Amino acid sequence: MKLDLIPKIKHTTSNNFFLLAGPCAIEGEEMAMQIAEKIVKITDKLEIPYIFKGSFKKANRSRIDSFTGIGDEKALKILRKVSETFDVPTVTDIHEVSDAAMAAEYVDVLQIPAFLVRQTDLVVAAAETGKVVNLKKGQFMSPESMKHAVTKVTDCNNQQVVITDRGTMFGYQDMIVDFRGIPTMKQYAPVVLDVTHSLQQPNQSVGVTGGRPEMISTIARAGIATGADGIFIETHFDPANAKSDGANMLNLNLLEKLLTDLVAIRKTINQL
Repeated sequence: MKLDLIPKIKHTTSNNFFLLAGPCAIEGEEMAMQIAEKIVKITDKLEIPYIFKGSFKKANRSRIDSFTGIGDEKALKILRKVSETFDVPTVTDIHEVSDAAMAAEYVDVLQIPAFLVRQTDLVVAAAETGKVVNLKKGQFMSPESMKHAVTKVTDCNNQQVVITDRGTMFGYQDMIVDFRGIPTMKQYAPVVLDVTHSLQQPNQSVGVTGGRPEMISTIARAGIATGADGIFIETHFDPANAKSDGANMLNLNLLEKLLTDLVAIRKTINQL
């Protein structure tokens, strides 16, 4: 993937990692704009290439009464407004073949969720839009196996593909990041480390996923130190009351300090 080919992306010559960040789900226009505005200010200050992230719907839920979205078109229009207002690219995840063409009308990067990354029709549909395709590594997959997911995209004459590691299942209720996977997967495509999802604690008896947000800085620092090309962080100004994944999101007020630290680490790594 060539970062500078993503529409509206900035700071591509800064030699920094790139960032995918935003709320787990689009809950409304005001919250999306508020989060985007703050992240754009931080990333411009630190010269970090930035892509705003927000799910237009949440299809993978533990319970039938869990929040799934505010309406597909309504959420996608909010993503478009974020892009137009702040002049940044956007990314959202898709879950069905029909989602690919629809979402591609509004966003710049299509994300394949980890549980669906082996679904050939879905990956191909995303690739055929010509958009950048972000492949989340399945929690059940080895780093080496992601080569085949990448090939599905490139065989569709789309070279704009990136892999995102979001941890591997460790027992029933925990995730673990194997940092050996970063250099392995970099042989196939640029690699992003999804910091917040890798700290989830799934399969809780109450039907709501838990998390360990106090470890976000630790995992993020290790990701930059081991060569991740990008970092993925879900963030919210009020994680406790977020409608999805609040247990593992980073409080927005903590983002600037974390990114400042990561930029310093990246600068040191670049000098080695």
